[in-house]
Amino acid sequence: MEDARAGAPVAGFELAEAPFDVAPLRARLLRPDAGGYASFEGWVRDHHGGRPVLGLRYEAYAALAGAEGRRIVEEALARFPVAGVLCVHRTGALAVGELAVWVGASAAHRDAAFAACRYVIDEVKARVPIWKHERYADGDAQWLHPEPASPAGGNP
Repeated sequence: MEDARAGAPVAGFELAEAPFDVAPLRARLLRPDAGGYASFEGWVRDHHGGRPVLGLRYEAYAALAGAEGRRIVEEALARFPVAGVLCVHRTGALAVGELAVWVGASAAHRDAAFAACRYVIDEVKARVPIWKHERYADGDAQWLHPEPASPAGGNP
């Protein structure tokens, strides 16, 4: 991910094969021209569609996922007056409760930070080639993707 202390906006999208710490990512978005920060964290939940979930695995077409993720972040920079936008999405096996995706945005004002954050997570879920393989308590498993963005309720 690029890093800019002043001037150019901070921007980046990454896939992570292992758990990651959000504190250094948030720190990269702290800038003198930013008065607001918003973030979204998506965690593995213990249910889906009324079925108990034991865990899941994310698989991605890494080259295409990275390119599309970076395109989405750049779109957010163009659409909203933000100082920075970063996104990291996990791949591999995850347990219930683990962090699966993180988006952060900073801006002079909160509205832009919130809007950019929401835009990125909705577009990542709808457009980036990342597939989720859920394992259920009844022994069944299912591949899920894409998750269409919803204007009102959204998909975490």
